[in-house]
Amino acid sequence: MKIAFATQDLKRVDAHFGWARNIAIYEVSEDSHERLEVRRFDGDLNEDGNEDKLGPKIEAVADCAILYVAAIGGSGAARVVAKNVHPVKVSSPELIEDLLGQLRKVLAGTPPPWLRKALLKGKARKFALDEEATYGAE
Repeated sequence: MKIAFATQDLKRVDAHFGWARNIAIYEVSEDSHERLEVRRFDGDLNEDGNEDKLGPKIEAVADCAILYVAAIGGSGAARVVAKNVHPVKVSSPELIEDLLGQLRKVLAGTPPPWLRKALLKGKARKFALDEEATYGAE
């Protein structure tokens, strides 16, 4: 599963989503994690109300299941959720490595419902229907 981290220093989740200079993308499983890439952003990222800066960031995380941020505005959060990405806000800057370790531990155990749903991102859903069931027949 791909996980995104809004970061200025590439070590901690320490950035507001709209102001982040970097989005670090990791592949995570219960057994391991690996940084796949860093998506970098330039320009005037601190400009409040500039919704144009969000478009490239939304697309940068669209293939991820979870996005860790220090903060995210309502508009940004709504647009991320619309892409089926679950935003997670950290209360203070946290090391990406620590968050990855915590996530791997949860994945190895019994993940909560929101995380089980995130694990399904990008996978085809399968429905088992009873072939002998009759609907509406009496």
